[in-house]
Amino acid sequence: MSQMDLAAGNMAGRVCQGRGATISVEAMQFLRPVKVGDEVTLYASLRKVGTTSMRIHVDVWARPRHSENGEKVTEADFVFVALDEHGAPRPVFEPS
Repeated sequence: MSQMDLAAGNMAGRVCQGRGATISVEAMQFLRPVKVGDEVTLYASLRKVGTTSMRIHVDVWARPRHSENGEKVTEADFVFVALDEHGAPRPVFEPS
């Protein structure tokens, strides 16, 4: 889950061009276990941009070390809020 938050946070930072904070994680369900040695790949996609917030969907796939076939292991929606230099919410897109 921490890797998913990092992946979503990287996208949030690029979108808002600054700092952001996770405010919620929604609809997470583990579909299968990830075993030691599995290669884990995370895919983040921007779902929605609000005034101060961003909804980012993260899919996680795992591939056993000695296999060519990966499987989706979990997914979740992360909501981030853009922060100003004082840690207060700010518009995602600063007015020009």
